[in-house]
Amino acid sequence: MSGSTIIPWVVGNWKMNPLQANAEQLIHDLKQCFSQVEISAQSCHVGVAPVSIALLNVQDQLRGSMINTVAQDVSRIAGLGAYTGEVSAELLSDSGIQFVLVGHSERREIFSDTAEVVKEKVKNALSAGLTVIYCVGESLEQREKGHAEQVVLQQICDIAAIVQAEKWQKIIIAYEPIWAIGTGKTASPEDAQTMHAKIREGLSQITAEGKNIAILYGGSVKPENAVELAACPDIDGALVGGASLNAESFYQIAQAFAKTK
Repeated sequence: MSGSTIIPWVVGNWKMNPLQANAEQLIHDLKQCFSQVEISAQSCHVGVAPVSIALLNVQDQLRGSMINTVAQDVSRIAGLGAYTGEVSAELLSDSGIQFVLVGHSERREIFSDTAEVVKEKVKNALSAGLTVIYCVGESLEQREKGHAEQVVLQQICDIAAIVQAEKWQKIIIAYEPIWAIGTGKTASPEDAQTMHAKIREGLSQITAEGKNIAILYGGSVKPENAVELAACPDIDGALVGGASLNAESFYQIAQAFAKTK
């Protein structure tokens, strides 16, 4: 069961959205929503992950609010150098970005981020002092074959060897069943809780910090299902896709976790 000391996280992954004018409106709306009935940082952490070209602008516009800015990805190459198109963990850190998604299924499936590539990204991010939101999840085929838990736990084990004992406090896990991302389908709260409990068990076998690591659920999270998901003991927040592009919907999801946990 999730430890009572875990503060939930609700992170909006904007993916390759929106256009600049819409992003500015979204940020304005977010600030307005979160200022009306403020959610304390002690009840829920909140973040948004914009496209890389908007990171610093979004960070600047959100300065002074409770909303953190999260990078959607990081280079497998560390430091500086002749690597056209790459953004290293050191560059993110130097720009004041403290959080990064690594291992999202779209990066794994569309852009061929193998387990080795993901490990390099995690290692670089941790070395630069970033907090990693590490994404895991199974495909529909893997679930139907009964391999879901094996696949997800292997993804956890993939990074175990490169996360030093004291660095686990810089890891957040985001479980996203691939078949539920952007499809409108959502794992039932019972199924999600079962997987989160298995992840918690697996983490606890790897590190003493296992009971303290936040495990987020992602996959068509909406205001309509957020309260039920938040009530599950091992679901410590949400990685939100489409619903994060609507300020009111995103705020309601954050409120659900802030009030329930």
